[in-house]
Amino acid sequence: MKNIVILGSTGSIGTQTLEVARENPDLNIVALAAFSNIFLLEKQIREFNPEIVCVWDADKSRELSENIKDTNVKVVSGMDGLIECATWDKGHIVVTAIVGMIGIRPTIEAIKNKKNIALANKETLVTAGHIIMPLAKEMGVHILPVDSEHSAVFQSLNGEKQEQIDKIILTASGGPFRGKTKDELKVMKVEDALKHPNWSMGRKITIDSSTLVNKGLEVIEARWLFDVSFDQVQVVIQPQSVIHSMVQFLDGGIMAQLGTPDMKLPIQYALFYPDRRNLPGERLDFYKLKQITFEEPDFDTFTGLKLAYEVGRAGGSMPTVFNAANEIAVAKFLNREIQYLQIPEIIEYAVREHKNIPNPSVSEILDIEKATYDLIESRW
Repeated sequence: MKNIVILGSTGSIGTQTLEVARENPDLNIVALAAFSNIFLLEKQIREFNPEIVCVWDADKSRELSENIKDTNVKVVSGMDGLIECATWDKGHIVVTAIVGMIGIRPTIEAIKNKKNIALANKETLVTAGHIIMPLAKEMGVHILPVDSEHSAVFQSLNGEKQEQIDKIILTASGGPFRGKTKDELKVMKVEDALKHPNWSMGRKITIDSSTLVNKGLEVIEARWLFDVSFDQVQVVIQPQSVIHSMVQFLDGGIMAQLGTPDMKLPIQYALFYPDRRNLPGERLDFYKLKQITFEEPDFDTFTGLKLAYEVGRAGGSMPTVFNAANEIAVAKFLNREIQYLQIPEIIEYAVREHKNIPNPSVSEILDIEKATYDLIESRW
């Protein structure tokens, strides 16, 4: 029996993790955490019977506690509650599926308590990779990527030597706006940006996919996960979303992981690593597929990807500013407060205004996040 903690259980990755748990009775859910969706969380509690749950919003937490007073489930709230769930004594692996830098502290505390991490919260490594990866090594903890691209790289490296990597090739579908010009992007609405051609994801990450900012965040994450330089991470557009990513080695050989676009595969792989299990669902049919195509990313139109390489190379606190500016810009776009092309404009403005801090602490990272929010709110 493997005991699972899910931070972000009501989101896209969280709910799909619970789908995997339904198919595997030896996965035992011991802790769940959500932001405010107590309606869905209560359903999850009654189905999976965790020992502890956290609701970020204190008022919602009290409401949930009243709603489930017929159970023995402990209800907590806020950052202290998230950390209590992440470090729950019976937990073996923590799925970090919450969105944003809110995931940094619970992840660090889980690692300190020697919990393996199924990482779906890319902001953790983007902003604090210099803290997380050395700590995981010190504690002997596995960081198991749940992003489809990083999971593909992780799988392609099985049995290989890390020092023999020539480059990592991250694939991208190109999102709903692949091939469009800046003039065409000027008029794109929220509904247009949420129409991802291949993947079913949450609203924020779907917008990030459309701007290619998500791919930029993945480039930075890959640098930390696989201990490579930014010159060793290449992005290629692969519209069919069949090749999830690749690794090229020093001898020119390339290993790739292919499959249908189903997030349950990398989730299940992380939960059972190094073993594989049957996963119900559609299989890739090469007779129907017929071809796989590739394109170079349009760095001039999708400037967020180009800027991600720049801030990644700069290091320090720059990736935090990039990530925080994107979070607030996407939120404003989803709230219809700004136009689509203002997303990369806002990110670049924040980055240009920031004075880099080398090796920021967690407190500094969170302070920089707030300062970035305040800067943007003062102008937009």
